[in-house]
Amino acid sequence: MQVVVGRVVKPHGIRGELTVDVRTDSPEQRFAPGAVLAARARDGSTRRLTVAAVRPHGGRLLVRFTEVPDRNAAEEARGLTLLADAEDLPPIEDPDEFYDHELEGLRAELADGTVVGTVREIIHSPGGELLSVEVGEPGAGREVLVPFVTAIVPRVDVTEGRIVLDPPEGLLDG
Repeated sequence: MQVVVGRVVKPHGIRGELTVDVRTDSPEQRFAPGAVLAARARDGSTRRLTVAAVRPHGGRLLVRFTEVPDRNAAEEARGLTLLADAEDLPPIEDPDEFYDHELEGLRAELADGTVVGTVREIIHSPGGELLSVEVGEPGAGREVLVPFVTAIVPRVDVTEGRIVLDPPEGLLDG
């Protein structure tokens, strides 16, 4: 399984550097010189990229990849999603923190055990994390965005494959 560690926003300069939005808690490991990442294009095609150099830049990273030698190649890399193997992720010591891929696919239920849906993805917004929960029948349900805070999501049990919701009135209503 692969997890998203970054996204190429745009080229920077003329030497092939790329502006990357970081989506990992350990950028120093994921984007270390010599690290190899998978890069997925919007059309679903993938290729491998090797980090040649990296430096911070205004809350993002400027990354140079061996396979992206110039501005033209950098333009072609715009929008790539950068992926790493989940097996390479360090273990999380804090029991209240999770990797996105651990939450995706979990069953969402109420405290009484009533199943309301499935966690489809985690959305990282400036205001905090949101769980995109498909409420209703799989494939035919509707999306509900649930703030990922203890007051609304009091329990996450990855081993049992579920999260427990205590939604405020109206949150899950159509």
